[in-house]
Amino acid sequence: MVFRPAKVAVFIDGCYWHGCPEHYVPPRTNSGYWSDKVARNIARDRDTDQRLNDAGWLVIRFWEHQSSDACALTIVEAVRKRRHDLLG
Repeated sequence: MVFRPAKVAVFIDGCYWHGCPEHYVPPRTNSGYWSDKVARNIARDRDTDQRLNDAGWLVIRFWEHQSSDACALTIVEAVRKRRHDLLG
């Protein structure tokens, strides 16, 4: 999700595809390929975060297993603060 005026970008990452430290389980079949794929996803995520931060964006990432209510509250608070800070 993108909140353009506040420059907030929100990502909800899947535990398997993005290597959640709590829930990621390495694959049993073709493990080299899939483990490398997840590692590339993680590296791409970090690169994306850096590029957005460098462009003045606030990046917020959540895991798919996190409470949607808690995530929504975090997003609302961040967007309100950024809108106030950036837009006055």
